[in-house]
Amino acid sequence: MKKSEILKREKIIYLDNAATSWPKPVEVCKAISNFIENIGANPGRSGHHLSSEAARVVYQAREAVAKLFNAPDPLRVVFGQNITEALNLVILGFLHPGDHVITSSMEHNAVMRPLRFLESKGVELTVIESPSVCIIDPQAIEENIRKNTKLIVINHASNVTGTILPVREIGKIARKHNLLLLTDEAQTGGAYSVDMEEDYIDLLTFTGHKSLLGPTGTGGLILGRRVNHLDIDPLTRGGTGSNSENEEQPDFLPDRFESGTLNACGLAGLGAAIKWISKTGLHNIRAHEIRLSQRLIDGLNEITGVKVYGSWNARDQTATVSFTIQGIDNAKIGSLLDDTFSILSRIGLHCSPAAHKTLGTYPQGTVRLSIGYFNNEQEIDQAIQAVHKIAKGKV
Repeated sequence: MKKSEILKREKIIYLDNAATSWPKPVEVCKAISNFIENIGANPGRSGHHLSSEAARVVYQAREAVAKLFNAPDPLRVVFGQNITEALNLVILGFLHPGDHVITSSMEHNAVMRPLRFLESKGVELTVIESPSVCIIDPQAIEENIRKNTKLIVINHASNVTGTILPVREIGKIARKHNLLLLTDEAQTGGAYSVDMEEDYIDLLTFTGHKSLLGPTGTGGLILGRRVNHLDIDPLTRGGTGSNSENEEQPDFLPDRFESGTLNACGLAGLGAAIKWISKTGLHNIRAHEIRLSQRLIDGLNEITGVKVYGSWNARDQTATVSFTIQGIDNAKIGSLLDDTFSILSRIGLHCSPAAHKTLGTYPQGTVRLSIGYFNNEQEIDQAIQAVHKIAKGKV
């Protein structure tokens, strides 16, 4: 990797990319800086040329997102502050008391909490249990479809083990039964090939700050061809810069779901990030992360007392590896990795208690090392050596 490709950073090993990727491509920082320094205006809210330029930047970001995920139309890309907001938009805006929804036991709380809230209001919820290797059987989903089933919600990959779920097979089942499929692409967007058409995804949610390599405060929802956007109630209502003479929310896309000023400088960075991903090649990013992930999995598995969770096959997962060390508290492991070895990890439940109950790691959780494109083999080897020393009590 050329030094000019990434930001200068301290001598640390950053392995928390599943939470937020870092560092970012230099092009991302330049795009954000350029927007703040040279544009700075509110997109679509004024008649002057800087406002028009801001709107152009936002629309280019829509086009980039649409192309990456093979969306039907850039105008069906709805921007928000993160994937949690996008998931809430669909779940709370589409489901009503008496409806039935199916999800899995590997979901993040961004899915589980709004679903549990709706369950208390009369929405019926079925959670498909996963075996300990975290694979969901599509047949189990089909067997639980009812007459009042309206939606299937599934993450494309677990944020705990990285396990990639069979979204395409689940999508086929949804089409067969005339249901909508909503996917959480937080862990796959930018790291794994996702195609709305080929994967039969009707509602795709994404976030900009993870493998898409963009800034925080960016994310959104893409509505597929089969979705009538009028069937989803807006999460917020307010100024959109359009139809300002009316006090009712616009009914066209994307304005129906985009009230208030967008994070235009963040979207400038997101657009630049996706452009960088396209230039680098998603297949190259994926191959690099598979190679490093397998190296990490194999190295950790050789250490006595260490238990690695998931499939142990990097091709079946994203670049996220969770482990525990027998007899050593996860908080101590994370602290030693940081303070002694300058290795940044994440410990605990990772906002996914259901997944940890599935793994048998609830309530203590795991230590999670998540790799990004800017990591290298030397850093992975240092991480393995550090865990080995911690497991042997040498620190």
